[in-house]
Amino acid sequence: MHPSNAATFAAVLFALLLLLDWYAFQGIRRLLEDLDSGSLIASIIPWVYWTISIGIPVILVTLMFNMGARPELRFTLSIFGSIYITLLVTKFVFAVPLLMEDTLRVAAGGFNWLRDSGSSGQFMPERRKFVSQMAIGLAAIPFTSFLYGIFKGKYDYRIHRHTLYFPDLPDAFDGFTITQISDVHSGSFDNTAAVQRGIDLIKAQKSDLFVFTGDLVNTMSSEFIPYREMFSQIKAPFGQFSILGNHDYGDYGTWPSAEAKQKNFNELLEHHDTVGYRLLRNENVRIQKDGQSISLIGIENWGKGFGQYGDLEKALQGINSTDFKLLLSHDPSHWEEQVKNHEQFIHLTLSGHTHGMQMGVEIPGFKWSPIKYRYPRWAGVYEELAAA
Repeated sequence: MHPSNAATFAAVLFALLLLLDWYAFQGIRRLLEDLDSGSLIASIIPWVYWTISIGIPVILVTLMFNMGARPELRFTLSIFGSIYITLLVTKFVFAVPLLMEDTLRVAAGGFNWLRDSGSSGQFMPERRKFVSQMAIGLAAIPFTSFLYGIFKGKYDYRIHRHTLYFPDLPDAFDGFTITQISDVHSGSFDNTAAVQRGIDLIKAQKSDLFVFTGDLVNTMSSEFIPYREMFSQIKAPFGQFSILGNHDYGDYGTWPSAEAKQKNFNELLEHHDTVGYRLLRNENVRIQKDGQSISLIGIENWGKGFGQYGDLEKALQGINSTDFKLLLSHDPSHWEEQVKNHEQFIHLTLSGHTHGMQMGVEIPGFKWSPIKYRYPRWAGVYEELAAA
């Protein structure tokens, strides 16, 4: 993007975000109207609101400008970035009922003006307090969900078990078990004991095969160093295999030089080897059992709207059309765009990447997250029959 276009885009974005802050504040003002104007709460809340609304973006920008010289600020940046996104989504949800009410107020005001032939007077109905109360109740849902995810939910590990059936699976692999984890983002960890609980949970599965489907770090390879010994505890009889995710290439960092970025990437590659994971970079291996085999394929990141380093054709070299194929691909959009319609039928693709957008609802018979509007296949198991 040209610098002048980038500046224009930044200015427009800033104006829109400031407009959202101002609009959400109108609902808060309505809630404060019944308080004594001289009360401590009535005087403090506006100051707190605008201090947070303006202060956090200023802190974020300051951190981003200093991050290149001080990599240790990345964790702080991730925390403030998460808080900012939390507040942004909360304000947006809060503003929706207000906008619906204001649409009706404008319509009512226009009708009143036409009815009274434009004579002077107040035509717009007043804001109703209960709408602002309802809005703040709705906004509390994403607010509390995001905060839980930021500080507690990232350690709320769950095991999701699925039994999959394939008519052409080699008999030797009937009952074969695989443990998949994804999107470690080790730079977001701050509790080593909680991480160890997750490692113990993986080990307790005693699976035949272990696979990791990308995003070992947020940006810096050094983020993973405190956890290498823990992750090296994971062992499986048929091996541990891994691939890269969009965050693993250092594309979201500010680097003093191309050499520094490459050095960071090389160190990340070494982490996979250090913990005993066979990193698959557009290649495949055969998993042998009792004289039969399946092909395990690992592709570098290929994502719609993200870095596309993956080469499926290269990864499939040497594989027969009759082989049973298991593909590791970080971004599920790769399955949508290339894999499912490829001339080589791939039986199973394992992905990560979406995180369920850090929020969602999952109960028996119902599953929803706003990420579904970006990634239709965002969590769980999906099946699509191959074209005849």
